[in-house]
Amino acid sequence: MQRWHKIVGLVAALALLAGVGATAQAARTTSTAEPVKVGIIYSRTGFLAAYGAEYIQGLRYGLAYATRGTNAVGGRPIELTLVDDAGDPAKAVSAAKDLIGKGYKILAGTVSSGVALQLAPLAAQNQILYISGPAATDALTGINRYTFRSGRQSYQDVLAASSYLGGGVGKNVTVFAQDSAFGLGNFLAVNQVMGNLGGQKVSRVLVPLSAQDFTPFAQQVKQQKTDLLFVAWAGTTAPAMWRALEQQGIFAATDKVVTGLAERATYATFGLVASQISFLSHYVYTAPKNKVNDYLVRSMRKRNQVPDLFTPDGFVAGQMIVRALEKGSATDVDRMIAALEGWSFTGPKGQQTIRASDHAMLQPMFQVKLTQKDGKYVPVVLKSLRAKYTAPPEKK
Repeated sequence: MQRWHKIVGLVAALALLAGVGATAQAARTTSTAEPVKVGIIYSRTGFLAAYGAEYIQGLRYGLAYATRGTNAVGGRPIELTLVDDAGDPAKAVSAAKDLIGKGYKILAGTVSSGVALQLAPLAAQNQILYISGPAATDALTGINRYTFRSGRQSYQDVLAASSYLGGGVGKNVTVFAQDSAFGLGNFLAVNQVMGNLGGQKVSRVLVPLSAQDFTPFAQQVKQQKTDLLFVAWAGTTAPAMWRALEQQGIFAATDKVVTGLAERATYATFGLVASQISFLSHYVYTAPKNKVNDYLVRSMRKRNQVPDLFTPDGFVAGQMIVRALEKGSATDVDRMIAALEGWSFTGPKGQQTIRASDHAMLQPMFQVKLTQKDGKYVPVVLKSLRAKYTAPPEKK
């Protein structure tokens, strides 16, 4: 009997050693396998650098979640090459051409609509997969079969605000925005939505990106005697813009001011006018109730951080990259596209779907207000809008 016990123990030990050896071999295989190279073009510097930082942080968490912490697909590690576009389309195009020339089949990123509109045609010309980031221009949706987006688009912002704007039938509506692809896209979306309601006159005041004094533009808004003001703004000049609107009496002269709630660092910049603004929100980390958002919040809490506005756009990009590689191929772009088209999944925001016909990213949106708590402004979610209610018109 004692002999049999020794044999059983020896077999168990050998099995354990075999398991350890197999695990070690798997680790060696992953570490020595040729990596899948993914190029990330984003704003590490420039006036949208804060958005770029959120995107990159989310991207890393998304890759970790989708690969269960291995950062590899099929034994091949995912290797990111990060390039700073500084919000400059020329720099982005140069970087993209360089990466494509080196054999990269997947590019992702950019928070700038102007940059994304330059990268999308390159994707089609070179037949590589491009997953745009927070860039919100509607023109990106349906631009070509090689281009996807991991964030929302301007039309979804406007639809989220439509309940605020819906009371403006027969009134004057003004879009106050930056003179950029992002700003113009917002104007076109508001004009289309309000036109469907009927009876509205939609005008615009577009501000050059180089502007530092916003008083003349605020005066233009006041002269238009607008009933509803829709503000579309991004970047570090937002605090000065809001001060100019307040100083020119826009809040007193306008029935309703609607805008998107930007990143957390901007909450305090609204000052006393915060309570007078109706906010739509792309993402507030306390709003979604799902396991993916729980993972993101829990992971960031370990570093004493919380997700910000564009963290989920990066996270979803990570999910999309892994999906394209797992269900598609690291070298066959057509299979990557097929893997992404029509895909429904849970992201940090909730249930999302990549519409097969034009690659619109259908996703929830939120209506919120800012309130003060312990001397700080915090968002309070008024309403969560399901993806089907914020879906942009389908491009065919």
